[in-house]
Amino acid sequence: MSNSSIEEIKNRLNIVDVVQSYIKLHKAGANYRAVCPFHSEKKPSFFVSPARQIWHCFGSCGSGGDIFSFVMKIEGVEFGDALRILAQKAGVELVRQDPKIKTERQRLFEICELACQFFQAYLEKSDSGKEVKKYLQERGFSEETIKKWRVGYSPDSWQGLSDFLVGKGFKREEAASAGLALKSEKGGDFYDRFRARIMFPIFSISSQTVGFGGRVFKNLKRPDGQDEAKYINTPNTLIYDKSRILYGLNKAGIEARKKDFIILVEGYVDAIMVNQAGFENVAATSGTALTNFQLEILKRYSDNLFTAFDMDVAGDSATKRGIDLAQAFGFNIKIITMPENPDTPGILFKDPADVVAKDPKILEERIEKAKTIHDFYFDSALSKFDKSSVEGKNKISKFLLPVIKKIPNKIEQSLWVKTLSGLLGVKEEDIFEELKKLRSESFEPTFFPKEILKKSALEPKTRKNILEEYLSLLALKSPKAVQSLNEEHLNVFSPKFTQIINYIKNNFSFSENAEKELIDAINCLVLKSEILELDAGLDIETEFNCCFKEVKILEIKNKLDKICQQIKTAEQEKNSQKLQELIEEFNLCSKTRRELETA
Repeated sequence: MSNSSIEEIKNRLNIVDVVQSYIKLHKAGANYRAVCPFHSEKKPSFFVSPARQIWHCFGSCGSGGDIFSFVMKIEGVEFGDALRILAQKAGVELVRQDPKIKTERQRLFEICELACQFFQAYLEKSDSGKEVKKYLQERGFSEETIKKWRVGYSPDSWQGLSDFLVGKGFKREEAASAGLALKSEKGGDFYDRFRARIMFPIFSISSQTVGFGGRVFKNLKRPDGQDEAKYINTPNTLIYDKSRILYGLNKAGIEARKKDFIILVEGYVDAIMVNQAGFENVAATSGTALTNFQLEILKRYSDNLFTAFDMDVAGDSATKRGIDLAQAFGFNIKIITMPENPDTPGILFKDPADVVAKDPKILEERIEKAKTIHDFYFDSALSKFDKSSVEGKNKISKFLLPVIKKIPNKIEQSLWVKTLSGLLGVKEEDIFEELKKLRSESFEPTFFPKEILKKSALEPKTRKNILEEYLSLLALKSPKAVQSLNEEHLNVFSPKFTQIINYIKNNFSFSENAEKELIDAINCLVLKSEILELDAGLDIETEFNCCFKEVKILEIKNKLDKICQQIKTAEQEKNSQKLQELIEEFNLCSKTRRELETA
């Protein structure tokens, strides 16, 4: 790919807009800040500079770079994938590559996109597709919604999609690698995974098609004669990992940040219908338990989760485990309960899709009346057990104590204990004693695996490194402090620091042969200097001179240590002439050090 395309993308896109499409940014002077999405932290150490079009984390991970490095890191993709994502955002057409040199990931993305187009076309043009479309409209899907979510239909044939992909230059093995085909155990032939199914394409955060969910439309039989499952999904592939994707989140992000909460539903239809009803901050778990990776992604948008699915708190459901994990992550969780259907008194609505199909205002009311986790669990306990009997009280405690045990915030946990104490008529101390007896379930709400954090952590800095960085920041704050420095003054410093000083003395301009590594390092320091808060009464030039002197003293100390080692060696070798020279050098350095310390 030519550098001109890369530069054109950089010129068309503002890094603030790109980063803000993934995480919530807050204005901080001329820059923007956020909680770093690449490591676990409470205080924001992640900064974005619109002036320099860079980002950097000044926390434990120390990551930084431009728009390409950000997309690569947050999407977990290679440079080529990040290039395509950003080219699409920028409206830049990339020169097509020779198919032979495309990476496997690139080909899988293309296969999934072609499959999506194939299913859409079949829904629109085939007779069976028109029947499906009529069904979708009866379910409440509008024409606009069908197109917006790119809903399609797969033909009731064994190799319809596979033949189409082969005609486009792909191999049947590649269709299998994309999760779209299976290999027969008998004859070794490939056949389509999805047949006669309503197709819901699954998108990455950047809206690339990465997989599919298929809902059966007719009574189908598998090759072994068994009935097909109601829903089947793309298995994990090189570009699709179900533990890292939430359906519809690519369309929910902006509204989720605006409203500062996300509605979580269970399935594709729920997400689509709730979105169509005007609640665009909705995403679906697709019936699986929430994972660390999904929760880490959700944290970029909001700390507030509103769940709108069936949660049997008495059971050990996958959904319940996901909610427990979300609590351990520190999310504020509310439960949207399904109301009674006015058409069937005494029977609740099955899911949010049915609610909005009846009347979107009902869901709006349920959102306003959403219960806290505290109220939901206590209401559930009281609806199941009799608090007036000893047996009922025992069952209430057995039901609620494991829930209370998992609450990470001790203050919140104490509030739950207080409520339970009043409900059961027992002392809070007794409840805490019972909690101690319970075995804790171990949750690890880490944003990334520990081995990744370990690798990405900043290298330990020496005192000299720290002082040089501080001097650089002071110099950037007050350029006058370095104007009198010359090469002789800088000979005790690292080459990098000398280059930074020369950059400042050269009216903040890089030399023509400046390396990219130096430019990136200085841009990062400039950003850090902008966010550095110094005491209003601090004399920066005086502070600079004091630190400058400290570095020189430190360098002399290091030199004295080396001379001491050399003196020991000279004594062992009985080299009197060398010993005398070293002693004179030691005395001279010691004198220089004393003069500096008393100056």
